[in-house]
Amino acid sequence: MDEKRFSEMTTYELQTEIQRINEKAKKAEQLGMMNEFAVYERKMIMAKAYLLDPADFKPGELYSLTDDESTFQISYMNGRFAWGYRNNETSLDAVPISLLKQK
Repeated sequence: MDEKRFSEMTTYELQTEIQRINEKAKKAEQLGMMNEFAVYERKMIMAKAYLLDPADFKPGELYSLTDDESTFQISYMNGRFAWGYRNNETSLDAVPISLLKQK
């Protein structure tokens, strides 16, 4: 079976896929396979971005990132990514919208 893209999945399929990836991530972490764990973690972040509506994220707004240590000001949206500036830095950065905390 060909793997579906996250953009082609239903909400239920995305939730199921996130659970599946989470299980693989836990197993990789337990086995000390940190590179593999990091890959699964990034996949989960992307899958979660497809459960959110990009229209809920507004350019010009300042958001907290899920790490609770950083802020992110959106300049513009491109699909499931917010482009903008982290912690008032001068270099443009892109983050999946699932890393932004909604107010």
